[in-house]
Amino acid sequence: MTLNSQSLSKEQVLIVGCGDIGERFAKALPADLYSVTGLRRTPPQDNTYLHYKACNVTHGDELNAVIQQGAFDVIMVSMTPTERSDAGYELAYVQTCKHLVAALNAHHHTPRLVLFISSTAVYGQDDNAVVDESSPTLPDSFSGKRLLEAERCLQNSDFNSVILRFSGIYGPGRNRMIELVRQGRASLSPHITNRIHADDGAAALAYLVELSRKSVPLDPVYLVTDNAPVPMADVTTWLAQQMNIAHFAGLAGDAERGNKRCSNKRLLATGFTLRYPDYVAGYTAMLKAE
Repeated sequence: MTLNSQSLSKEQVLIVGCGDIGERFAKALPADLYSVTGLRRTPPQDNTYLHYKACNVTHGDELNAVIQQGAFDVIMVSMTPTERSDAGYELAYVQTCKHLVAALNAHHHTPRLVLFISSTAVYGQDDNAVVDESSPTLPDSFSGKRLLEAERCLQNSDFNSVILRFSGIYGPGRNRMIELVRQGRASLSPHITNRIHADDGAAALAYLVELSRKSVPLDPVYLVTDNAPVPMADVTTWLAQQMNIAHFAGLAGDAERGNKRCSNKRLLATGFTLRYPDYVAGYTAMLKAE
């Protein structure tokens, strides 16, 4: 990777597993302050706001080679498992974090900040309780257990890490709920769903990176979710009304996993403002764009 004098004057950002959220995060960072490199197995051909490098980050030797070649100020880990299984999550999250810590320990340069995209799946509460960053993490799913293991790998290292626990991500390209309504397969579950628009999630990441650059202390964990935990039935019914679809329900009400209300008070206390504070604002924008 060749860096010119202009990019060297900027902070260097590395996105380990640069998919949709990684690309949105790169766009949200001020281009005059940050130069961004994204790692993925098969990089896209055209991109103007970040540099891509082909790398299978679950292979320790490949990730180590990238770390040794650069001097990254900010590293963001945002993985997508190749399969939804315990082995898939262990490989994508746990092994990647272990490889990253090992590579950084062997390198002469220490990043000022390491971000890890986790999930509210680390909370096992299913009794409609409010959960925040101080709530017990006792996941009952393999995904939550592996994510928590990856979190602790970074938290137990010598590096300054911040864990971002995202709730359900939706937005352009993430329209599963809309499609389920159209297909008559949506859920009328009374269980609480927690959501965050993808653009707000990426903006929150960029906002925290900027706070850190300005030497504002960050908490070790943030919940990244909107202001409106609501029953799944409320979301699907509202979507059906907006699209004039009468017969939209098909999934059994008990098919939804989890039933908790995620609080974003810590994130909002930093001064961050949501563009889409609830599902109505977010899905209205998506439907208008179709």
